[in-house]
Amino acid sequence: MPPITVRIEWCRQRSRQAPSELEADGWQAEADGLRDAVMRRDHSEDYRLCSPEIRERYLLGLQDGIAMLQATRVQQANHAATPRIPQAVLRMELGTRSGGE
Repeated sequence: MPPITVRIEWCRQRSRQAPSELEADGWQAEADGLRDAVMRRDHSEDYRLCSPEIRERYLLGLQDGIAMLQATRVQQANHAATPRIPQAVLRMELGTRSGGE
């Protein structure tokens, strides 16, 4: 499961377990921000009338989500650019270096 999906689910669980409505709303706003990052949308205007704490949590989720997605893309690009050496070739080279011939 992608890290951002894990984080969204974690926020939702925290929201359900929150001791207060304000805290639950904060966790839900953060999950909404993460989800919006995945969907490439920005609903920060929808949060302008909310309390500053809730709006900040939404923005935190949105910004963290964007950063997590960028990091994933960089990792995937680096992984794709790394040349792959078949395991049989590696074993053969290692055997040659260690005097296995």
